[in-house]
Amino acid sequence: MRMLLDRDEISSVGGTEGGRSPSGVPPTGAAPTWRPPPDPEVPEKPVRRKFTAEYKLRILAEADRCTEYGQVGALLRREGLYSSHLSEWRRKRQEGSLGALSPKKRGPEAKKNPLAPEVARLQRENERLQRKLRQAETIIDVQKKVSGLLGIDLESPEPGEES
Repeated sequence: MRMLLDRDEISSVGGTEGGRSPSGVPPTGAAPTWRPPPDPEVPEKPVRRKFTAEYKLRILAEADRCTEYGQVGALLRREGLYSSHLSEWRRKRQEGSLGALSPKKRGPEAKKNPLAPEVARLQRENERLQRKLRQAETIIDVQKKVSGLLGIDLESPEPGEES
């Protein structure tokens, strides 16, 4: 026959971790022992959790230190993580870069503008034509000054008009 214990007896037996049964894994120094109840308001758009590389490495180190059955599960429950988090973080850690553990920007990659090569070609052509125009204007200015010095009239007669 099983004997039912009330809450006072349970807490005196081994204590609880935030309302859960004891797991045998001592809480980390960073995690508070008491957490306020969650806000009952449901946001319109859920907020995605982001884990820093330091946090991931700390959790991986804790998981690696777990030797007894159930300790990793208790760690995951305490931190609110899934086992897939650990396996993905371990794989990225084996790749050898702390940057691999940093969160990546989500969403579709920026698409290249299909008109970008055409725009670049037109910009180069525009710059080339502007250089030629400056050169032509400089030549015209020199011609005007030379004609002024020599006293040559540069105004040409209109077509059909004789001098």
